[in-house]
Amino acid sequence: KKVEYAWTDEELENLQKQLGKGFILQRYKGLGEMNPEQLLETTMNPETRTLIRVQVEDEVRSSKRVTTLMGDKVAPRREWIEKHVEFGMQED
Repeated sequence: KKVEYAWTDEELENLQKQLGKGFILQRYKGLGEMNPEQLLETTMNPETRTLIRVQVEDEVRSSKRVTTLMGDKVAPRREWIEKHVEFGMQED
């Protein structure tokens, strides 16, 4: 069994053309879904991983946003989503 990783949609399209039919596509919503070997290969291996430096401009605002979106309270999250997210039927 051969495992290939695609980091972009373009890479995925190229792999699909190259492999033809019969491949299995698997996506992960988070790191907790991966087994330890996959996590090492894709994320933790210092020789192959990609690190991006992130700098937060407004720590207080960012902290509040994370709490709103990831916290236990549903009402503030729902209000934020309804105010800031545009839902439509058209797919990109």
